Amino acid sequence: MKGEQHLMKYDLIAPTSMGIRLCPLDRQPVGVGGQYNMTATSAESNVLNISASLGLSAHALSGFVKDSPIAAFIKGELRRRNISFEGPEMDAGGPWGYRHQINFADAGFGPRGPRVYNDRAGEAGRALKAEDFDLKRLFERDGVRMMHLSGLFLALSEQTAALCVKLAELAQANGTQVSFDLNHRASFWTGREAALREAFTRIAGLSDILIGNEEDYQLALGIQGPEAGGEQIHDQMDAFRQMIEQARQAFPRARVFATTLRQVIDANRHLWGALLFKDGQWHTAPQREIQVLDRIGGGDGFVGGLLYSLLRGFEGEKCLQFAWATGALAVTMLEDYASPVDEAQVMAVWAGNARVLR
Repeated sequence: MKGEQHLMKYDLIAPTSMGIRLCPLDRQPVGVGGQYNMTATSAESNVLNISASLGLSAHALSGFVKDSPIAAFIKGELRRRNISFEGPEMDAGGPWGYRHQINFADAGFGPRGPRVYNDRAGEAGRALKAEDFDLKRLFERDGVRMMHLSGLFLALSEQTAALCVKLAELAQANGTQVSFDLNHRASFWTGREAALREAFTRIAGLSDILIGNEEDYQLALGIQGPEAGGEQIHDQMDAFRQMIEQARQAFPRARVFATTLRQVIDANRHLWGALLFKDGQWHTAPQREIQVLDRIGGGDGFVGGLLYSLLRGFEGEKCLQFAWATGALAVTMLEDYASPVDEAQVMAVWAGNARVLR
């Protein structure tokens, strides 16, 4: 498939477990606000949304509960967002069977930080396996330029971990670039540390692009880095670079490494920066204050912008600027994903140009 990108059907694909997010209106806390806004959500579809909004072909691999109105809502939202999809229809199995995950989350306000409550019992996506998809057709006939994997989806179950390993192996064999956002979640790892460390390490070794914060690199891959919540981030930049240098030595296939640099002033104001190593060069976006409507999805926005930039062939400096800006754009949205109108809008965010465009 190498050298035949013009024949490839998909620019970017990702396996994911789709669900819904319920968010109280007017920034009220969960359990206090009586009215809720519902959106279709997953970390991986948030990433796909940048490329889908800007004209690239984005495709989700997921599972859906058969005859469920929630599944119908999710499919409709994916279509609206220009994200195509495929996956098995799973029999609900009654009230105690399969369902789509539910994410209750508020945005916080000022000194009150946001809270997220996950209801993932019976989650359909946990049962997804390689046999649910025609992977030979996907990689060999359709063609895929880049595949994105997230540690959140990988760690859902033994089946999703095996699916992600299989996808990474097939992607490498067929010339598809592999992006891996480590996305460590301690609650997903409890009692499964050895098996998940093995799967994460295997996929990292097959990846072209590795993304994660200091806790992700340390807890998912065992690579030492700066202490979370320690010194001010701008005083720890050497430690962040050393962490990525260790990752480069451990995973020599990867040519791109990235980490976001976030500090929270309050729920409405963050310091936002990022660090990128691409093709032998370092690029830094120093922390700048950004305004935050809803912080959920900011990291996914960064990843989505980075992958779009790489697919478009941007130079390293512009890749980082674009990714920083799509992350900053995502936190201005009530949905947990950014939907840029065009590249100019993204670069205006980077430039700090919020003037009206008529």
